[in-house]
Amino acid sequence: MGNPYGRILLPLVTPFDCNEEVDYKKYIQLIEYVIAKKYCDSLIVTGTTGEFNTLTVDERARLLETALRAAAGKVPVIAGVGCASTRETVALAQKAERIGADCIMIVAPFYCKPTQDAIYEHFRIVHDATNIPILLYNIPIFTGINMEPALVGRLAALPRVVGIKDEAGLNPIQITDYYLATKSVKPDFLLFNGDDLMLMPTIPQGAVGIVSGGAHLVGDRIRKVFELYETGKNTEAMEVYRDIFRLFRGFGVNGRVHPNPMLRAAIEVVTGIEIGPPRRPLDPITDGERKFLMGLLKEVNLI
Repeated sequence: MGNPYGRILLPLVTPFDCNEEVDYKKYIQLIEYVIAKKYCDSLIVTGTTGEFNTLTVDERARLLETALRAAAGKVPVIAGVGCASTRETVALAQKAERIGADCIMIVAPFYCKPTQDAIYEHFRIVHDATNIPILLYNIPIFTGINMEPALVGRLAALPRVVGIKDEAGLNPIQITDYYLATKSVKPDFLLFNGDDLMLMPTIPQGAVGIVSGGAHLVGDRIRKVFELYETGKNTEAMEVYRDIFRLFRGFGVNGRVHPNPMLRAAIEVVTGIEIGPPRRPLDPITDGERKFLMGLLKEVNLI
């Protein structure tokens, strides 16, 4: 199978207008921008960075259609289709397949804290109801449950489960645990780090790439980290990583758990594309946070 999705999977933010309606024209602008800059190898539509949890099913479907048109085959488009219920996840996964997604990404079911066996059944049911590659998505900070290595090993045995995105900052060694749990089941199982801050620490563990919201801004520098590491220039790779680490760390200012409010504001400043504040209940950044952000963007030479 190899890795058809590349090193940098960019989870697109969803632009909103002043009334919190999705701005599809700005979405196209943003997609064209990140592709032209070569900031990504694949696009992810309606993931956590895209605020899928506040979007309707119809909005998620239309965003996928829009992304596929805008990408025009230049990069693969992965559809985030995770929902709280298995039934709704199946329906959205089937719709994404019909629309033409290259792959679907499914977050572990959230809110109800199912058992590991129940999570397995959730993914198996979606797998059996579709005919499209599936990327698992583990993010316990938002779902309330962790996909344990033994579970991921079981899921890797399903033919079209191709890999996993793991919020690696919550468990810094879990990428290694996943590798050990899947290597004999599916040797080419794809391990993606899903935490910008964990870019460098997860590469030696076997992460083949990163799902990075920060790639909207520094996709070129993220790519440089991979290239330097792979040519044995570890000191130089660490220098680039430490520089952008400051940026990623800053998105969590004032105890913010979700980086989107800060990331969105940064994207507007750097790209000039007006994508608006997040959709409620996420709140826009404060004046103090904006001042901090401007200083941070200057510090890492983005403005």
